[in-house]
Amino acid sequence: MAAAGGWLRGCAKLKRNMPVYLAPWRASPRAFQSSRSESMPNLASDGVVCAPLQTFTEEETMLKNMVTKFAQERVAPLVQKMDENSKMEDSVIQGLFEQGLMSIELGEEYGGTGASFFSIILVVEELAKVDPAVSLLCELQNTLTNKLFTTYGTEEQKRTYLPRVAKDTIGSFCLSEAGSGSDAFALKTRAEKRGDYYVINGSKMWISLAEHAGVFFVMANTDPSLGYRGITCFIVDRDTEGLHVGKKEDKLGIRASSTCPVTFENVKVPETNILGQVGQGYKYAIGMLNTGRIGIAAQMLGLAQGCFDHTIPYTKERVQFGKSIFDFQGMQHQIAQVATQLEAARLLTYNAARLAETGRPFIKEASMAKYYAAEVATLTTSKCIEWMGGVGFTKNYPIEKYYRDCKIGTIYEGTSNIQLSTIAKSLAKEY
Repeated sequence: MAAAGGWLRGCAKLKRNMPVYLAPWRASPRAFQSSRSESMPNLASDGVVCAPLQTFTEEETMLKNMVTKFAQERVAPLVQKMDENSKMEDSVIQGLFEQGLMSIELGEEYGGTGASFFSIILVVEELAKVDPAVSLLCELQNTLTNKLFTTYGTEEQKRTYLPRVAKDTIGSFCLSEAGSGSDAFALKTRAEKRGDYYVINGSKMWISLAEHAGVFFVMANTDPSLGYRGITCFIVDRDTEGLHVGKKEDKLGIRASSTCPVTFENVKVPETNILGQVGQGYKYAIGMLNTGRIGIAAQMLGLAQGCFDHTIPYTKERVQFGKSIFDFQGMQHQIAQVATQLEAARLLTYNAARLAETGRPFIKEASMAKYYAAEVATLTTSKCIEWMGGVGFTKNYPIEKYYRDCKIGTIYEGTSNIQLSTIAKSLAKEY
C-alpha cells in the first residue's frame, strides 16, 4: 500500500508539472499562422485570378470561421465520448443540419446554403481538425448524396429528396460488397424488372452512415449479361420493406461514424426511383468517387493539421536537459519536414478543388491529393505521438485518436494503390 501511495503521489506531481498547454480532449488547439488565410472579397467567380491558393472569397472565409467556432464549441466536448461509444451524438448531427453544413452547395430553393464546392472542402478540413468522424458525415452528404441528386436526379426526385437531405435526412451510398471492394463493378446485387417496379436482392458491406441514413443509393445490376454496363443506381428509402441495416462494425478509427452491412430481400422499388438511366450506374459511381476523393483529401489534411496543432505547443513547453524539446535541432528538422508536407498536401487538395469547381479536368489531381494527404496524415500522426512521448500514447489526449482515424484514408474511396494506378493512367495519356 505504501508503494501504491507513493506511485499515486508521483502521478499527482507529474500532472502538476505538466506543461500548461498539455491539455486534455476538451482544450481548443491554438491557431497557427500556417493554417490562417486571408480573404479576397473581389475574387471573380468567372475569371482567372492569379491569387495564392490559400486566398479565399469573403464568403469562404466567413464560413470557415463559423465552422471553426462550431467545431470547438459543439463538437470538441463530445469527441472522446463519441469515440468510446462508437456513436455520433444526435446534437452533433442536428447542429450540422442547423448550420447548413449538410447542404453547402445546394441551392437556396431546396433549403441549401448555395455556396461553392471549395467551401465544402474548407468545411471538411475544419471539422476534421477536431473530429474526422464528424467531417466524414459532412463530406459524404455533400459530395455524394447531394451531388448525386443534383447531377442525375429528375426534377421530381429533386423536389422530393433535396429539401429532406438539406433539413434532416442523411444519405448513404451502397456500392461495396463482400466480393467487390477495389473491383467495385464485380458486385452481385441484382435488380429484376417486374412491370413498373424492380425487385432488389443482395447485400452490401462497409456502408458508411447506414446507421442514421434515411435514404440509400443502391447500386444493383439489372442485366448481369451486360456486366458492369447493367449496373443501375436506385433510390431506396430506409423504411422500404425488405431493407435491413445490420450491426455496425467495431472499427479501429472514425468510430463515431457508422459502418454497417445492408441487405436487400425482395425490396420493391418503383421504376421512378431509378437515378439517371438504366445501366449508367457505374459511370455515376466513378464520377462521384472522383469528386469525393478531394473531400477525403481535405479530411486527411484537417486530421493531420489538427494533430500537429495539438502537438507543437507541447514540444515548446516540455523541458528536458534544460531547454524545450522543440529547441533541439533533431526535433526542429522533423517538425519542419512534417510542416512542409502538410503545406504540400494542402496545396494539392486546394488545387484539385479549384479545378473541379471551375469545370476543368481534375481526376489526376484528385487522386494525387487523396493519395498524398493520406500518406502525410499517417506520417504526421505517427510523429506527433513520438514527439508527445508517453502521454501521446494514452487515451487521455486526442493524439492517439488521430493516429487511429488516419488509417482509413489509405483505404476508402479508392485505396492508395488505386490512386497510384489512376495517376499512372493519366500520365500515360499525357506522354
